[in-house]
Amino acid sequence: MADFRTFNVVVLGLGFLFIFTAFTTTGNIEQTVLKNLENNTFIGSGYHSLGIIYGVFSVSNLLAPTVVAVIGPRCTMFLSGILYSGYISVFVIPSTWSLYFTSVLIGVGAAMLWTAQGHFLVENSEASTINRNTGLFWALLQCSMLFGNLYIYFSWNGRTEISDSSRRNIFLSLLVASVVGTLSFLVLRKIHREEELLSEDEGQPLLSTPMMYKHRANTAIQDAKTEFKTILQLVKAKTILLLSPCMAYSGLELSFYSGVYGTCIGATAHFGEAAKGLVGISGIMVGVGEIVGGGLFGLVCKNNRFRRTSVVFLGMVVHFVAFYLIFLNIPSDAPIVFDTSTQRSPYLTPSISIALLCSFLLGLGDSCFNTQLYSILGRVYAEQSAPAFAIFKFIQSVFAAVAFFYSGYLLLMWQLLMMVILGFAGTLCFFVVERMQNFSGEQLED
Repeated sequence: MADFRTFNVVVLGLGFLFIFTAFTTTGNIEQTVLKNLENNTFIGSGYHSLGIIYGVFSVSNLLAPTVVAVIGPRCTMFLSGILYSGYISVFVIPSTWSLYFTSVLIGVGAAMLWTAQGHFLVENSEASTINRNTGLFWALLQCSMLFGNLYIYFSWNGRTEISDSSRRNIFLSLLVASVVGTLSFLVLRKIHREEELLSEDEGQPLLSTPMMYKHRANTAIQDAKTEFKTILQLVKAKTILLLSPCMAYSGLELSFYSGVYGTCIGATAHFGEAAKGLVGISGIMVGVGEIVGGGLFGLVCKNNRFRRTSVVFLGMVVHFVAFYLIFLNIPSDAPIVFDTSTQRSPYLTPSISIALLCSFLLGLGDSCFNTQLYSILGRVYAEQSAPAFAIFKFIQSVFAAVAFFYSGYLLLMWQLLMMVILGFAGTLCFFVVERMQNFSGEQLED
């Protein structure tokens, strides 16, 4: 049994590695690709597509637990993987309607996939192995930011335009990766548990298999209703209200590092023929920052040498340094140009090393905020963790969606200013919650 569980966790991590190698790479390059389409009839926007994905994802989180309970985590992840593959395939032969239609589908699929992943990981773990299994899964997942973007660098390096043939080859390769990850979910082994429904009167098995599924569905619906009521209660809690600015900021900076900044680098005319290849290297550096931050703060928290406030403050400083350097180094019209390159000149002569340093800092700072938000929510709402994390994901996804929609219209300086203001407010509010925790010594509830 233990061997099967370890096998399942490894296969689960590899499946997500392949799927998110495809999806993360797509999110990083899609606006650049769509701006270079040799097709005058296509009017879609990569920013709008990502905004739809995160908007639908935020709402679908409310329904995902019921679906997973009814059809099971393995089947849910397989079906979700098909939706991810469908989204990747759109870029092989792009059309506006299919881009936005699959954006809605993948938003639903993402909610189902991540809910099923959490359920399956817990199902294959025990108290003594949950930390190891979680670490193993996230280590494999974070590697997804490296391989696809490295392929983009070698494919695009030296190119000033992305031809149709180059685009097709790239997305066919990413589609293959996504399909491989989806098929790997079929290899997952089922963990058998003795869960028979017994008659209260006779003490014998009462329900056939179809009736078992019906009973499970009814139970899941009741659980979903209960969880939804808990969510409504927690939304009004003082702790959640105070943490909301920090959650919202995590959504803004998520959209910036995952889709906007790579596009800005690819559109910077001063980088010349290296610009398109740097989109891939930028994604790799973000991934390295995430991996370094996750490992570093895991050791920090384990040894209790720093409090959560110290890590969050570090994240704020790291991000603000990155934002200032980006403001100086990248042209202000980089997010909004609709041809192939920027027209404005930045304050400094654009430097590739500074641009890539900022990518690393964006990933490092993101790991600061997210690890500590998970930490404080897990401590304050230990008995209500699922609803609390659902609220976190909802707020984060809504603001990520909003940010993707305005990213194609606002100059870079205004986008950076919005993140600075919300990041500073979110950090202060996080400090208040941590101070309340230190004084109360117990769960904070309204």
